[in-house]
Amino acid sequence: MSAPATAAHAPVDARDVIVRRLGRSAYEPTWRAMQAFNAARTPATIDELWMTEHWPVYTLGLAGRMEHVHGGSAIPVVKVDRGGQVTYHGPGQLVLYVMVDLRRRALGVRVLVRALEAAVVDWLATYGISAHGSERAPGVYVTCDGRDAKIAALGLRVRNGCSYHGLAVNIAMDTTPFDHIDPCGYPGLAVTQLADLVPPPTVEDAGEALAPVLIRHLGAVSR
Repeated sequence: MSAPATAAHAPVDARDVIVRRLGRSAYEPTWRAMQAFNAARTPATIDELWMTEHWPVYTLGLAGRMEHVHGGSAIPVVKVDRGGQVTYHGPGQLVLYVMVDLRRRALGVRVLVRALEAAVVDWLATYGISAHGSERAPGVYVTCDGRDAKIAALGLRVRNGCSYHGLAVNIAMDTTPFDHIDPCGYPGLAVTQLADLVPPPTVEDAGEALAPVLIRHLGAVSR
């Protein structure tokens, strides 16, 4: 997969975002395309949001340790350059990659993380679902059977003042691959999905609904 061509105009409004719909994609070519996009950025490059879902893959972050991958699965493990430990991507999960110029938006990484979490929390609220972020373990959680269960994972890389990677929201998927890892490096961490809580939309429809909420949050924190 080649990197989408960058769009440019001057001046660039920090609220501008191009949304790209990639459909179902292989993980590694998409990751390499994100790296290429980031490397080719200029101050005139408009921020982008890529929506996709991946074929089954485990990804292990920069600080990730293989001890959190327990085996028993034929799903490949890819070592990547985002923060965080290990997570799973597969069909039925919405992945949103966030290519944002943090300098132009005057954003710190922590503020960006909170904005991504808040967007998912607000979107879930439209389904009547109460959710929350966590200072201890970035992501979005809902309370199921008296304990927190992760419904959205988050991992970023910032290079040259710009972000890539992003978040993954479990919509309606086979969650058994999470049984073969310590999700995000936390043994015993419960994982849930939208389909366990309400009748879910398609991954595509979920992306179309969540993307503008996320863009609004990015705009709100950059003004």
